[in-house]
Amino acid sequence: GLRDILILERDSALGGILRQCIHNGFGLHRFGEELTGPEYAYRYEKRVIELGIPYKLGTMVLDITKDKVITATNAEYGVFQINAKAIILAMGCRERAKGALNIAGSRPAGIYSAGTAQKFVNMKGYMPGREVVILGSGDIGLIMARRMTLEGAKVEAVCELMSYSGGLTRNIVQCLEDFDIPLYLSTTVCEIHGKGRLEGVTIAKVDERRNPIEETKRFIPCDTLLLSVGLIPENELSCTAGVALDPITSGPVVDQRLQTQVPGVFACGNVLHVHDLVDFVSLEAETLAASVRQYLQGDLQDCTIPVETDGSVSYTEDGYAYYDVYVVTEKYVYQAQLKYLTTLMSEYSMLTSIGQNAFYNCVALKKVTFGPSVEEVGKTIFYGCVSLEEVLLSDAMPEVQDKMFENCANLRSVNIPASAKRIGENAFLGCAALPEIVISADVTDIAANAF
Repeated sequence: GLRDILILERDSALGGILRQCIHNGFGLHRFGEELTGPEYAYRYEKRVIELGIPYKLGTMVLDITKDKVITATNAEYGVFQINAKAIILAMGCRERAKGALNIAGSRPAGIYSAGTAQKFVNMKGYMPGREVVILGSGDIGLIMARRMTLEGAKVEAVCELMSYSGGLTRNIVQCLEDFDIPLYLSTTVCEIHGKGRLEGVTIAKVDERRNPIEETKRFIPCDTLLLSVGLIPENELSCTAGVALDPITSGPVVDQRLQTQVPGVFACGNVLHVHDLVDFVSLEAETLAASVRQYLQGDLQDCTIPVETDGSVSYTEDGYAYYDVYVVTEKYVYQAQLKYLTTLMSEYSMLTSIGQNAFYNCVALKKVTFGPSVEEVGKTIFYGCVSLEEVLLSDAMPEVQDKMFENCANLRSVNIPASAKRIGENAFLGCAALPEIVISADVTDIAANAF
């Protein structure tokens, strides 16, 4: 119901980073169909135009005060100020650059962030190089591995410092495995070679402290290094407005209405915390819009309740808390994708089914207990849970699914259910710390690479 709205956009067109994300996979949650980034952005751009919402392009915001005075500049008006009643921070996030990585070597041409390379290829029509190494296996790094390959480049390797990939499973399969691009886990780039132009990189395996192992170093010739080493919420303007930042998310501290501690200043999207899917950003924005309307109408009550915990709550995010102990009470769990659980228990619940990838890369998860009601589990549900040590499975489970515990490098104790007839492919692959496992005589099928 709001009418007096103004959008300030730094770029030359609306849509943000989605304009350069020409791959599909957007919109499945929000629109129930698969869209490319520009198609997804246009859905909202079209609504802005239809509703007659004004916007200023090529406009850089220079400062925001606690009194909600915005100082901005563009070619048409020069430097100007706006006195706002409410401000929504939606600046997105930025990529970590080479300077944050402390990689030895010179500074030759040919080193780009993955997002910069994506813009060159998809929007400018430029090829950054022909022989490529990618450091980091986040989603944008995986997508650029495929994109560079489709444009004729040779992707020599994707190196990931951690013992698991940070990208979605679908991107690992569609962007790397489908194109035979090697992914080297627990591996980093430790030296850059070249003067005028990049000539190659030295990669090496890393130990448990993430230090390069000298005897594993090897040289890979290449003319391009793409860095996909994480995203950081873009919060310089938030700081000028006096907004407090959360040390874990690097985004503003907000309440359940997405309002910061500065009254009338709200935040959403990747400036708040980095989202896996843009669909979730849109849903978050709708929640925020209702809060802004309440604030402007004077109906948003200031309700600050101090909370003290025993340390078991890490942080909260969009109404969801990340607990050390998480008791499942729902009947089904699917695509949970929580990264900060340390104990998962279902002993006293009615949980019967857990979907594929439900706890994929929950890197802090340490202990799992399934109650007797759990009968069905999907593939890859604990893939990459590198801190997982102890698992007690339900005796009602008919099988240990494919890749169920793949790359659970610290798994030390697990039972094979008495009812299990099959142990799936790669079920325990990479479980290097598992000393022994007892397999019932009723197991009739042990798939390839199960251990």
